[in-house]
Amino acid sequence: MMEKMIFGRFLPGDSPVHKLDPRSKLIFVFAFIIIVFLANNTVTYAMLLAFTLLIVLVSRIRLYFLINGLKPVLFLMAFTFILHIFMTKEGVPVFESKFITIYDEGIRRGIFISIRFLVLVFMTSILTLTTSPISITDGIEVLLNPLKAIKVPVHELALMMSISLRFIPTLMDETDKIMKAQMARGSDLSSGPIKDRIKAVVPLLVPLFVSAFKRAEDLATAMEVRGYRGGEGRTRYRRLKWDMGDTFAIVLLVAIGVLLFFYRS
Repeated sequence: MMEKMIFGRFLPGDSPVHKLDPRSKLIFVFAFIIIVFLANNTVTYAMLLAFTLLIVLVSRIRLYFLINGLKPVLFLMAFTFILHIFMTKEGVPVFESKFITIYDEGIRRGIFISIRFLVLVFMTSILTLTTSPISITDGIEVLLNPLKAIKVPVHELALMMSISLRFIPTLMDETDKIMKAQMARGSDLSSGPIKDRIKAVVPLLVPLFVSAFKRAEDLATAMEVRGYRGGEGRTRYRRLKWDMGDTFAIVLLVAIGVLLFFYRS
């Protein structure tokens, strides 16, 4: 499952989404996360899903690739769906037994929350898939520049966030390699009692932490060798440029937000 992790990866391309300024994409995604919560009925969730699929189409990233990337969060989606089904006691009963009663409102809410998860994962994944790590760093730094007035280390904060994003798929790949190595030696990580599974995870965590610290040390050494001394006096080879496409993306997001507001219950 680890090799299916797509969040934090970057896929070079020449789609309209790839060409957008990283600042507009960051603003778009953060605002979209807020706008998602405006949807509360069938019409608004259908609009939200259609809008997300439109962005996927424009980004020229295969839908199958994104769906595969959902596998690490499928358990969370399924758990939330089941929780709504069994905990919601509103609406018309669709199934009754001696132990449990399932209502149509619980099913409806479960479907809605699953769609919410789906669009959020898709949008955040598209951000990292279409934006290089250095562009994300520059975009975050520019957006957080006003915080320098209160002595916030904006450059270091942006760099830390960008490195963290890049380390997610790297650590997932490393975990997958260690799991396969342990299974080749006879370890069983997928069956047996819970107690035995927890014990089997310990030999997995130790080499993973060692590998993570080693990678962090190598990164720190590489940055020091290249003369990195923080953001003070640092210049950029590629300058950010906001154009009409970025403005159109923000206007499009505002439009979908207004539509969701007017069509919500």
